[in-house]
Amino acid sequence: MKKILLYLLLLPGFCLGQSFRNPLLPSGADPWSIYHDGFYYYTHTTGRNLTLWKTRSLADLATSERKVVWTPPATGPYSKEIWAPELHRLRDKKGKERWYLLFAADDGHNRNHRLWVLENESADPLQGNWVMKGQVKTPEDKWAIDGSLFEHRGRMYLVWSGWEGDENGRQDIYICRMKNPWTAKGKRTKISSPTYAWEVDGKIPNPGPDDKPVVLVNEGPQPIKYGKRLFVIYSASGCWTESYALGMLYTDARKNLMKARHWTKHPHTVFKAESVAGTHAAGHNSFFKSPDGTEDWILYHANPEAGQGCGGHRNPRAQKFSWTADGMPQFGQPVATGVALPVPAERTGAGSR
Repeated sequence: MKKILLYLLLLPGFCLGQSFRNPLLPSGADPWSIYHDGFYYYTHTTGRNLTLWKTRSLADLATSERKVVWTPPATGPYSKEIWAPELHRLRDKKGKERWYLLFAADDGHNRNHRLWVLENESADPLQGNWVMKGQVKTPEDKWAIDGSLFEHRGRMYLVWSGWEGDENGRQDIYICRMKNPWTAKGKRTKISSPTYAWEVDGKIPNPGPDDKPVVLVNEGPQPIKYGKRLFVIYSASGCWTESYALGMLYTDARKNLMKARHWTKHPHTVFKAESVAGTHAAGHNSFFKSPDGTEDWILYHANPEAGQGCGGHRNPRAQKFSWTADGMPQFGQPVATGVALPVPAERTGAGSR
């Protein structure tokens, strides 16, 4: 029995009593979750397929149910480099709720990375059939990754990381309106470019055929609304550097989101791993609420050691954050690995897991 307990304690994210420890899984970049009907559905970049996890608590992710729900074809425009999937529950024009998986993929050449959408009518996204709806042809149809859908004041929007032209060298953050989860409408608006010193660390040790020696990066945009503001939290500098960190854009939620002048960029990083044990290059986040809806949590990836870059060493971590009196997010610093954290607050009467 003691050996079994010791084994469980060593599992990433293992929850004992009312606490858990990061990382949640041994590996998994670009983590994303959504809460629906008593369960969290979680996914991350595997690079080769789309896998979903289902759990009552993200603290129990390592021992939860999981399933590969979609495997790409051997060849074609969405056959390789499956990145940053997001799972969304949205209503169609007739009011029927459906599941959508939004992800980036290419044909083996990074310059051809685009966004793609799958749809599932099942009540449980681990069941039913996932049907390819097609490419999200963003306005001007340029290179695009890290797409995130959100609804705001009765309209649907997409934010993503993209190229201004057809050549790598700088990734900007764009926004556009959406007719439905796979169809863009109107023009795109650039709301952020890498400009501050903490955004422009992008020297590539071994550039690929589609890369310049230095690539300036804004990527992984994630919208979150609080009070009268809408925020987009994004990752800055190359994920292959130790400078990788989170930046912040915000706007008055009542203003036109498609006007670049309505967006303000915070001049400093809002979340960065500096001298944190077992936590390096923390970034590419998403957000989730506690089961009882009272707590805000940030879900992100980080490397356990310095110099591990953008590969499979990255693993998912979670921690609670708060808001200042004037309505700005207060993320604090990434927590060191192995630190016991209280589990997200459960609903009254939910019982033990």
